[in-house]
Amino acid sequence: MIRYILQRLLLLPFLLVAFSIVVFAIVQAPPGDFLTTYVATLASSGTSISAEHIAALRHEYGLDQPVVVQYLRWMQNLLSGNLGLSLEYQRPNAELIGEQLALTVVLALFAFVVTWIVAVPAGIYSATHQRSAFDYVFTVINYVGVATPNFLLALVLMWVAFAYFGIGITGLFSSEFVNVPWSLARVVDLLQHVWLPALVLGIAGTARLTRVMRANLLDELNKPYVMTARAKGLKEWRLVLRYPVRLAFNPLVSTIGWYLPQLFSGSLIVATVMNLPNIGPLLLRALINQDMYLAGAILLIYCFLTIIGTLISDILLAWLDPRIRMEN
Repeated sequence: MIRYILQRLLLLPFLLVAFSIVVFAIVQAPPGDFLTTYVATLASSGTSISAEHIAALRHEYGLDQPVVVQYLRWMQNLLSGNLGLSLEYQRPNAELIGEQLALTVVLALFAFVVTWIVAVPAGIYSATHQRSAFDYVFTVINYVGVATPNFLLALVLMWVAFAYFGIGITGLFSSEFVNVPWSLARVVDLLQHVWLPALVLGIAGTARLTRVMRANLLDELNKPYVMTARAKGLKEWRLVLRYPVRLAFNPLVSTIGWYLPQLFSGSLIVATVMNLPNIGPLLLRALINQDMYLAGAILLIYCFLTIIGTLISDILLAWLDPRIRMEN
Protein backbone atom coordinates (compact mmCIF):
# COMPACT_ATOMS: atom_id res chain seq x y z
CA MET A 1 0.00 0.00 0.00
CA ILE A 2 2.79 2.42 0.91
CA ARG A 3 4.53 1.58 -2.36
CA TYR A 4 1.33 2.36 -4.27
CA ILE A 5 0.92 5.74 -2.54
CA LEU A 6 4.54 6.67 -3.25
CA GLN A 7 4.12 5.74 -6.93
CA ARG A 8 1.05 7.95 -7.17
CA LEU A 9 2.83 10.84 -5.46
CA LEU A 10 5.76 10.50 -7.87
CA LEU A 11 3.32 10.74 -10.79
CA LEU A 12 1.80 13.94 -9.37
CA PRO A 13 4.28 16.40 -10.99
CA PHE A 14 3.89 14.78 -14.42
CA LEU A 15 0.09 14.82 -14.15
CA LEU A 16 0.13 18.48 -13.14
CA VAL A 17 2.31 19.36 -16.13
CA ALA A 18 -0.09 17.54 -18.46
CA PHE A 19 -3.08 19.27 -16.84
CA SER A 20 -1.33 22.64 -17.05
CA ILE A 21 -1.02 22.27 -20.84
CA VAL A 22 -4.72 21.44 -21.14
CA VAL A 23 -5.72 24.28 -18.78
CA PHE A 24 -3.62 26.86 -20.61
CA ALA A 25 -5.05 25.72 -23.95
CA ILE A 26 -8.59 26.13 -22.55
CA VAL A 27 -8.06 29.66 -21.21
CA GLN A 28 -6.37 30.65 -24.49
CA ALA A 29 -9.12 29.13 -26.65
CA PRO A 30 -11.57 32.11 -26.74
CA PRO A 31 -10.76 34.73 -29.41
CA GLY A 32 -8.88 37.81 -28.26
CA ASP A 33 -7.26 38.29 -24.86
CA PHE A 34 -7.60 40.36 -21.70
CA LEU A 35 -6.75 43.63 -23.46
CA THR A 36 -9.40 42.97 -26.11
CA THR A 37 -12.02 42.65 -23.37
CA TYR A 38 -10.58 45.64 -21.50
CA VAL A 39 -10.68 47.91 -24.56
CA ALA A 40 -14.24 46.80 -25.36
CA THR A 41 -15.31 47.62 -21.80
CA LEU A 42 -13.74 51.08 -22.01
CA ALA A 43 -15.38 51.71 -25.38
CA SER A 44 -18.81 50.77 -24.00
CA SER A 45 -18.36 53.34 -21.23
CA GLY A 46 -17.30 56.06 -23.70
CA THR A 47 -13.60 55.99 -22.82
CA SER A 48 -10.95 55.60 -25.49
CA ILE A 49 -7.35 54.39 -25.25
CA SER A 50 -4.54 55.02 -27.70
CA ALA A 51 -2.99 52.27 -29.82
CA GLU A 52 0.43 53.05 -28.34
CA HIS A 53 -0.91 52.53 -24.81
CA ILE A 54 -2.49 49.22 -25.85
CA ALA A 55 0.78 48.07 -27.41
CA ALA A 56 2.67 49.04 -24.26
CA LEU A 57 0.24 47.11 -22.07
CA ARG A 58 0.40 44.11 -24.39
CA HIS A 59 4.19 44.09 -24.08
CA GLU A 60 4.05 44.60 -20.31
CA TYR A 61 1.68 41.66 -19.80
CA GLY A 62 3.59 39.47 -22.27
CA LEU A 63 0.56 39.13 -24.53
CA ASP A 64 2.63 40.04 -27.61
CA GLN A 65 4.60 36.80 -27.23
CA PRO A 66 3.69 33.48 -28.89
CA VAL A 67 1.42 31.16 -26.90
CA VAL A 68 4.27 28.72 -26.26
CA VAL A 69 6.41 31.47 -24.72
CA GLN A 70 3.49 32.63 -22.56
CA TYR A 71 2.97 29.08 -21.33
CA LEU A 72 6.67 28.57 -20.53
CA ARG A 73 6.77 31.83 -18.57
CA TRP A 74 3.65 30.77 -16.67
CA MET A 75 5.19 27.38 -15.86
CA GLN A 76 8.42 29.05 -14.76
CA ASN A 77 6.43 31.13 -12.27
CA LEU A 78 4.50 28.07 -11.07
CA LEU A 79 7.69 26.06 -10.49
CA SER A 80 9.02 28.90 -8.36
CA GLY A 81 5.82 28.89 -6.28
CA ASN A 82 4.36 31.97 -7.95
CA LEU A 83 0.80 31.69 -9.28
CA GLY A 84 1.28 34.81 -11.36
CA LEU A 85 -0.30 38.25 -11.45
CA SER A 86 -3.96 38.91 -12.14
CA LEU A 87 -4.27 41.09 -15.23
CA GLU A 88 -7.56 42.60 -14.07
CA TYR A 89 -6.88 43.18 -10.37
CA GLN A 90 -3.12 43.80 -10.73
CA ARG A 91 -2.57 41.73 -7.62
CA PRO A 92 -0.86 38.35 -7.05
CA ASN A 93 -3.20 35.45 -7.84
CA ALA A 94 -2.13 33.66 -4.66
CA GLU A 95 -3.34 36.65 -2.64
CA LEU A 96 -6.70 36.79 -4.45
CA ILE A 97 -7.29 33.06 -4.10
CA GLY A 98 -6.13 33.10 -0.48
CA GLU A 99 -8.76 35.71 0.42
CA GLN A 100 -11.51 33.37 -0.77
CA LEU A 101 -9.94 30.09 0.35
CA ALA A 102 -10.94 30.07 4.03
CA LEU A 103 -14.65 30.64 3.35
CA THR A 104 -14.49 28.19 0.44
CA VAL A 105 -13.11 25.47 2.71
CA VAL A 106 -15.72 26.17 5.41
CA LEU A 107 -18.58 26.02 2.90
CA ALA A 108 -17.17 22.88 1.26
CA LEU A 109 -16.81 21.08 4.58
CA PHE A 110 -20.34 21.97 5.68
CA ALA A 111 -21.77 20.80 2.33
CA PHE A 112 -19.75 17.58 2.49
CA VAL A 113 -20.87 16.82 6.05
CA VAL A 114 -24.52 17.58 5.24
CA THR A 115 -24.37 15.31 2.19
CA TRP A 116 -22.89 12.29 3.96
CA ILE A 117 -24.81 12.64 7.23
CA VAL A 118 -28.12 12.63 5.35
CA ALA A 119 -27.32 10.32 2.40
CA VAL A 120 -25.80 7.34 4.23
CA PRO A 121 -28.50 6.80 6.91
CA ALA A 122 -31.29 7.46 4.37
CA GLY A 123 -29.78 4.95 1.93
CA ILE A 124 -29.35 2.31 4.65
CA TYR A 125 -32.91 2.76 5.92
CA SER A 126 -34.39 2.61 2.40
CA ALA A 127 -32.49 -0.60 1.61
CA THR A 128 -33.37 -2.34 4.88
CA HIS A 129 -37.04 -1.22 4.65
CA GLN A 130 -37.61 -1.78 0.96
CA ARG A 131 -41.08 -0.83 -0.33
CA SER A 132 -42.05 0.75 2.99
CA ALA A 133 -43.77 4.14 3.22
CA PHE A 134 -40.52 5.92 4.11
CA ASP A 135 -38.71 4.17 1.28
CA TYR A 136 -41.21 5.61 -1.19
CA VAL A 137 -40.94 9.04 0.43
CA PHE A 138 -37.13 8.99 0.20
CA THR A 139 -37.35 7.79 -3.40
CA VAL A 140 -39.60 10.68 -4.44
CA ILE A 141 -37.41 13.21 -2.59
CA ASN A 142 -34.28 11.79 -4.21
CA TYR A 143 -35.74 11.99 -7.71
CA VAL A 144 -36.81 15.59 -7.10
CA GLY A 145 -33.38 16.41 -5.67
CA VAL A 146 -31.56 14.98 -8.68
CA ALA A 147 -33.93 16.57 -11.21
CA THR A 148 -33.98 20.08 -9.66
CA PRO A 149 -30.99 22.28 -10.57
CA ASN A 150 -29.26 23.67 -7.50
CA PHE A 151 -29.42 27.25 -8.74
CA LEU A 152 -33.21 26.93 -9.20
CA LEU A 153 -33.57 25.63 -5.64
CA ALA A 154 -31.46 28.56 -4.44
CA LEU A 155 -33.69 31.05 -6.28
CA VAL A 156 -36.85 29.46 -4.83
CA LEU A 157 -35.50 29.55 -1.28
CA MET A 158 -34.37 33.15 -1.70
CA TRP A 159 -37.82 34.13 -2.96
CA VAL A 160 -39.64 32.27 -0.15
CA ALA A 161 -37.41 33.82 2.52
CA PHE A 162 -37.91 37.34 1.18
CA ALA A 163 -41.62 37.06 0.28
CA TYR A 164 -42.84 35.35 3.45
CA PHE A 165 -40.26 36.23 6.09
CA GLY A 166 -38.82 39.49 4.78
CA ILE A 167 -35.21 38.35 5.07
CA GLY A 168 -32.41 38.03 2.56
CA ILE A 169 -30.36 34.84 2.54
CA THR A 170 -27.63 35.76 0.08
CA GLY A 171 -24.00 35.76 1.13
CA LEU A 172 -22.39 34.22 4.19
CA PHE A 173 -22.52 37.25 6.48
CA SER A 174 -24.95 39.91 7.61
CA SER A 175 -24.27 43.37 6.18
CA GLU A 176 -22.55 44.58 9.37
CA PHE A 177 -20.07 41.65 9.34
CA VAL A 178 -19.03 41.66 5.67
CA ASN A 179 -15.82 43.71 5.83
CA VAL A 180 -14.89 43.58 9.51
CA PRO A 181 -12.01 41.64 11.15
CA TRP A 182 -12.63 38.14 12.44
CA SER A 183 -14.18 37.92 15.89
CA LEU A 184 -16.42 35.55 17.85
CA ALA A 185 -19.48 37.53 16.74
CA ARG A 186 -18.45 37.20 13.07
CA VAL A 187 -17.94 33.44 13.44
CA VAL A 188 -21.39 33.09 15.02
CA ASP A 189 -22.88 35.14 12.17
CA LEU A 190 -21.13 32.87 9.65
CA LEU A 191 -22.56 29.75 11.32
CA GLN A 192 -26.02 31.28 11.16
CA HIS A 193 -25.73 31.80 7.39
CA VAL A 194 -23.59 28.94 6.14
CA TRP A 195 -26.09 26.10 6.69
CA LEU A 196 -28.47 27.17 3.91
CA PRO A 197 -25.85 27.46 1.10
CA ALA A 198 -24.36 24.17 2.32
CA LEU A 199 -27.80 22.57 2.11
CA VAL A 200 -28.36 23.92 -1.41
CA LEU A 201 -24.92 22.78 -2.56
CA GLY A 202 -25.29 19.36 -0.98
CA ILE A 203 -28.87 18.45 -1.88
CA ALA A 204 -28.14 17.08 -5.38
CA GLY A 205 -25.16 15.10 -4.13
CA THR A 206 -27.25 13.83 -1.21
CA ALA A 207 -29.96 12.57 -3.55
CA ARG A 208 -27.46 10.77 -5.80
CA LEU A 209 -25.49 9.22 -2.95
CA THR A 210 -28.69 8.03 -1.28
CA ARG A 211 -29.74 6.20 -4.45
CA VAL A 212 -26.27 4.68 -4.86
CA MET A 213 -26.14 3.57 -1.22
CA ARG A 214 -29.60 2.01 -1.41
CA ALA A 215 -28.91 0.14 -4.66
CA ASN A 216 -25.54 -1.25 -3.54
CA LEU A 217 -26.78 -2.25 -0.09
CA LEU A 218 -29.75 -4.08 -1.62
CA ASP A 219 -27.30 -5.98 -3.81
CA GLU A 220 -25.15 -6.92 -0.81
CA LEU A 221 -28.11 -7.98 1.34
CA ASN A 222 -29.02 -10.70 -1.18
CA LYS A 223 -25.57 -12.33 -1.20
CA PRO A 224 -24.88 -15.75 0.38
CA TYR A 225 -22.60 -14.48 3.15
CA VAL A 226 -25.46 -12.38 4.55
CA MET A 227 -27.81 -15.36 4.54
CA THR A 228 -25.14 -17.44 6.28
CA ALA A 229 -24.64 -14.78 8.97
CA ARG A 230 -28.41 -14.65 9.54
CA ALA A 231 -28.55 -18.44 9.83
CA LYS A 232 -25.88 -18.27 12.54
CA GLY A 233 -28.11 -15.98 14.57
CA LEU A 234 -26.25 -12.68 14.13
CA LYS A 235 -28.48 -9.73 15.01
CA GLU A 236 -29.84 -7.96 11.93
CA TRP A 237 -28.54 -4.44 12.53
CA ARG A 238 -25.15 -5.69 13.68
CA LEU A 239 -24.96 -7.84 10.55
CA VAL A 240 -25.98 -5.00 8.22
CA LEU A 241 -23.60 -2.44 9.68
CA ARG A 242 -20.63 -4.77 10.02
CA TYR A 243 -20.53 -6.34 6.54
CA PRO A 244 -22.93 -5.19 3.77
CA VAL A 245 -22.76 -1.47 4.63
CA ARG A 246 -18.98 -1.54 4.59
CA LEU A 247 -18.93 -3.06 1.10
CA ALA A 248 -21.75 -0.81 -0.14
CA PHE A 249 -19.56 2.18 0.73
CA ASN A 250 -17.16 1.43 -2.14
CA PRO A 251 -19.00 3.35 -4.90
CA LEU A 252 -19.59 6.29 -2.55
CA VAL A 253 -15.94 6.50 -1.58
CA SER A 254 -14.89 6.34 -5.23
CA THR A 255 -16.82 9.57 -5.92
CA ILE A 256 -14.61 11.67 -3.61
CA GLY A 257 -12.17 12.26 -6.47
CA TRP A 258 -14.63 14.35 -8.47
CA TYR A 259 -16.76 15.54 -5.55
CA LEU A 260 -13.89 17.35 -3.80
CA PRO A 261 -13.16 19.92 -6.57
CA GLN A 262 -16.89 20.32 -7.17
CA LEU A 263 -17.42 21.35 -3.55
CA PHE A 264 -14.49 23.77 -3.65
CA SER A 265 -15.91 25.41 -6.77
CA GLY A 266 -19.08 25.94 -4.76
CA SER A 267 -21.23 24.99 -7.75
CA LEU A 268 -20.26 28.10 -9.69
CA ILE A 269 -23.80 29.12 -10.71
CA VAL A 270 -25.18 28.65 -7.19
CA ALA A 271 -22.32 30.68 -5.71
CA THR A 272 -23.03 33.47 -8.19
CA VAL A 273 -26.80 33.42 -7.57
CA MET A 274 -26.43 33.42 -3.78
CA ASN A 275 -23.52 35.89 -3.80
CA LEU A 276 -21.21 33.52 -1.97
CA PRO A 277 -17.66 34.86 -1.42
CA ASN A 278 -15.80 31.76 -2.59
CA ILE A 279 -13.56 30.75 -5.48
CA GLY A 280 -16.40 29.96 -7.90
CA PRO A 281 -17.45 33.56 -8.75
CA LEU A 282 -13.78 34.58 -8.87
CA LEU A 283 -13.18 31.94 -11.56
CA LEU A 284 -16.27 33.03 -13.49
CA ARG A 285 -15.15 36.66 -13.55
CA ALA A 286 -11.63 35.64 -14.61
CA LEU A 287 -13.04 33.57 -17.51
CA ILE A 288 -15.40 36.34 -18.65
CA ASN A 289 -12.65 38.98 -18.59
CA GLN A 290 -10.05 36.54 -20.02
CA ASP A 291 -7.80 37.02 -17.01
CA MET A 292 -5.94 33.91 -18.15
CA TYR A 293 -3.36 33.62 -15.37
CA LEU A 294 -5.96 33.86 -12.60
CA ALA A 295 -8.34 31.46 -14.38
CA GLY A 296 -5.46 29.07 -15.13
CA ALA A 297 -4.29 29.08 -11.50
CA ILE A 298 -7.79 28.27 -10.19
CA LEU A 299 -8.38 25.52 -12.77
CA LEU A 300 -4.99 24.01 -11.97
CA ILE A 301 -5.93 23.96 -8.28
CA TYR A 302 -9.12 22.06 -9.22
CA CYS A 303 -7.00 19.56 -11.17
CA PHE A 304 -4.74 19.13 -8.14
CA LEU A 305 -7.78 18.54 -5.91
CA THR A 306 -9.07 15.93 -8.36
CA ILE A 307 -5.77 14.03 -8.22
CA ILE A 308 -5.60 14.21 -4.42
CA GLY A 309 -9.29 13.25 -4.13
CA THR A 310 -8.74 10.22 -6.36
CA LEU A 311 -5.74 9.16 -4.27
CA ILE A 312 -7.79 9.51 -1.07
CA SER A 313 -10.57 7.44 -2.67
CA ASP A 314 -8.14 4.66 -3.58
CA ILE A 315 -6.65 4.57 -0.08
CA LEU A 316 -10.08 4.47 1.57
CA LEU A 317 -11.25 1.74 -0.82
CA ALA A 318 -8.26 -0.42 0.08
CA TRP A 319 -8.95 0.16 3.78
CA LEU A 320 -12.68 -0.58 3.53
CA ASP A 321 -12.46 -3.60 1.23
CA PRO A 322 -9.66 -6.13 1.88
CA ARG A 323 -10.34 -7.65 -1.56
CA ILE A 324 -8.70 -4.63 -3.16
CA ARG A 325 -4.96 -5.05 -3.38
CA MET A 326 -3.16 -1.97 -4.63
CA GLU A 327 0.15 -3.82 -4.93
CA ASN A 328 -1.30 -5.96 -7.73
